[in-house]
Amino acid sequence: MPTDVSNKTRFFTESVIREMTRRALHRNAVNLAQGFPDFPAPVELKEAAKRAIDEEYNQYAITHGSPNFRSAIAIKARTYNGLECDPDRNVTVTCGATEAMIASLLAVINPGDEVIIFEPFYENYGPGTVLAGATARYVALRDPDYAIDRAELEAAFSPRTKAIIVNTPHNPTGKVFGRAELELIASLCQRYDTLAITDEIYEHIIYGGARHISLGSLPEMADRTITISGLSKTYSVTGWRLAYAIACERLTSAIRKVHDFLTVGAPHPLQQAGATALRLPESFYAGLTAMYERKRAMLFEALSAAGLKCLAPQGAYYIMADIAHLGFRDDFVAADFMLDDVGIAAVPGSSFYHRAELGRGILRFTFSKSDATIAAAAERLKSLDRKLAARKG
Repeated sequence: MPTDVSNKTRFFTESVIREMTRRALHRNAVNLAQGFPDFPAPVELKEAAKRAIDEEYNQYAITHGSPNFRSAIAIKARTYNGLECDPDRNVTVTCGATEAMIASLLAVINPGDEVIIFEPFYENYGPGTVLAGATARYVALRDPDYAIDRAELEAAFSPRTKAIIVNTPHNPTGKVFGRAELELIASLCQRYDTLAITDEIYEHIIYGGARHISLGSLPEMADRTITISGLSKTYSVTGWRLAYAIACERLTSAIRKVHDFLTVGAPHPLQQAGATALRLPESFYAGLTAMYERKRAMLFEALSAAGLKCLAPQGAYYIMADIAHLGFRDDFVAADFMLDDVGIAAVPGSSFYHRAELGRGILRFTFSKSDATIAAAAERLKSLDRKLAARKG
């Protein structure tokens, strides 16, 4: 058997989400699979990026982030997230939240360590844990509202638990972790001397009175939490790959070492524009919420009218649709049918689960699209019943 590739690569595949985007392009389908906007980014950001290029911010920034951007991040972290944050001691700017996560894992993991991951999960967490050399322990978020099973979570912790990954607002479910749930996680982290690594990239995209709480802001959690967020989702600039990790000085020092040799640094002119993004007025965030509430309602109505069973998300911009009653063998067959026959790309639900059987009857759709794109998807969904009938012959 050939031994010229790492054994680690046997434990995961390439991204199913991004594969669905490639297939959507090939089939000219409406892409509701990958969570990137197909509408313009804010004008203020684009103008700021152009100015930065013209002002010659075109060479390396300081590896862990330009001072201007780190200062803006620290102010935002203190005022919005309730985190104590010094731009020189606590902030590392990275090439996207994905790099922030892998840099954080590589910075804290030792052989024999375990990492707890809630499932369903964003698909990067498992491979990131494998690449860092840890063993993943999975805890299911339970139907119907993706609640934590306290007994299952407690059983997952042990003296080998180095970290737990907490994604709130949650991709793919849209769950926003409440204070009581975060306090439970915090108490277990303290009992087992465990770190928390939080992915808060959707922190501004929340609905219906839900409130975003950063785990690192809870008592006794500042020194044991790595808080990750970034610009991609809030400011509709997923291609800029700008994010950051906030942690105590001890952890930040280790993260910066790993980051330095992973990517050296994030694009300097975009960091300058990022500082402009973080200083936008409160009216921007109110408008963001209103926009996504409208898009959520549009897609929820279209999926429901087509006979799919959905739970409205509290945050982020995805809807998990139960398709078990449609009669497909599994979610990948259902996704193929939706793509090839209906003309809509969705993500098979099992790609978000370690225990694939938990997601076999689910597809994930995103509403991070223009109203015209969602309307086009709604129109195509009207043919679902007819095409299902034709398939059954």
